Amino acid sequence: MHKLKQLSASSFLRLLFAAFTFAFLCSAFIAPDRAEMFTGLRRIMTESSKVSTNYFDNGGYAGTFLNAGLVCLVLTALYSLPKVKVNATSCLAFLLTAGFCFWGVNILNLWFGFLGVLLYCLVKRENPANQINAMVFTTGICPLFTDLMIRYPHADVVGFRWQGILLAVAIGLFIGFCLPAGLVHSPKMHKGYDLYSAAVPVGLTAFFVRALLYQALGGTLPGGASTDLGVSSWNVANVFCFGVFGLCIVGALVLGCRPKDYWRLLRDPGYSVDFSQKYGNAAFLMNVGIYGLFIVLYYNLIGATFNAVTFGCIFCMLACCCSGSHPGNVWPIMVGYVAASFLGKWFCVGEAYTQAINAQAIVVGLCFANGLSPISGRYGWPFGILAGMLHFTLVTSVPLLHGGFCLYNGGFTAAFVCMFFIPVFEHFFRTKEERRLAKAERTANSQ
Repeated sequence: MHKLKQLSASSFLRLLFAAFTFAFLCSAFIAPDRAEMFTGLRRIMTESSKVSTNYFDNGGYAGTFLNAGLVCLVLTALYSLPKVKVNATSCLAFLLTAGFCFWGVNILNLWFGFLGVLLYCLVKRENPANQINAMVFTTGICPLFTDLMIRYPHADVVGFRWQGILLAVAIGLFIGFCLPAGLVHSPKMHKGYDLYSAAVPVGLTAFFVRALLYQALGGTLPGGASTDLGVSSWNVANVFCFGVFGLCIVGALVLGCRPKDYWRLLRDPGYSVDFSQKYGNAAFLMNVGIYGLFIVLYYNLIGATFNAVTFGCIFCMLACCCSGSHPGNVWPIMVGYVAASFLGKWFCVGEAYTQAINAQAIVVGLCFANGLSPISGRYGWPFGILAGMLHFTLVTSVPLLHGGFCLYNGGFTAAFVCMFFIPVFEHFFRTKEERRLAKAERTANSQ
């Protein structure tokens, strides 16, 4: 235990990645349909992965958990390579990809973007160890690679063809080669207020590739994934999450996390921060557990259907647990989503209202809206509520830009919210810290 307490933040994150990998693999082997595990994995790899594909439908519970475990095993191995630095961005990349293992990323479509990043490192003569985060972020466009292999340029699946595989390799090389440069410049577009910063270059790349392949070259853009919620299980999702996140809380207590330590973290605005570095491993692990349960309880409260997409959303939302999100700055965004949903229903002019708070598209949208938590952290909870409402308004329209191939759709939407409204906020309003300093100055002058 003493050695565990003395681990560096980087080593502790590697251990956390291994723990999640172990949990997914164990779940695959104890799932009720474990006899069909490998058959389910094969179906996951050979069927469409467009947003939002419920892998519980394609691969069953055991096949889906096996897919998640294998993908996370690959990522854990990458982050364990010599000279690889693991930080808050690595935590975001790992958990984000872990979440998408349930509705978009699989052990087959994972590799194409990796090749492009390796090509970038070869051309720039850079150590690949410095670009592991970029490699992992290329998974944000994995559904495109699957579609290229099994059906492009047709609308219907025709099976694997060598032309499609070569095209997937070519597009993967292009995307992976360009992404590292985009990741460097992305924060300048949203000024650090979108925690899903990689969504900007991934989303823009998906937009460009969609226009090239399906507009300029005349490919048939396949329809979106079925909106049917499909196979779901409240028991599978809740038992897994309460077990894993409960163990995180117990582990944090064992490591010596005290209430005041976590309270300090909860008061952090979440802007340009690494919780594991700033508050220590114990407080960070406590945030993993409490924030994870907070997300699960919210989805239970609104009556979300716990299919593979919703289950994956829990981990996509948890991804920011080290880089800025915690219950204290995310609850206003949740309130904003709920408020926007009810207001939309009241003022709806159509025949049917499709954006109820527990609708699948809205459940997915919220899991990325938490990337705006620095807004509520720096400006205050009213601005967080407003940011949530703005994100709610845009999130279901943005897929039209990238054709449903960008898994980071909600993070891409968050970037639009930041680019539109952060200049307005900065021009007309002060941050909480600026208001505090102004108040202190007025007090000092009055004395």
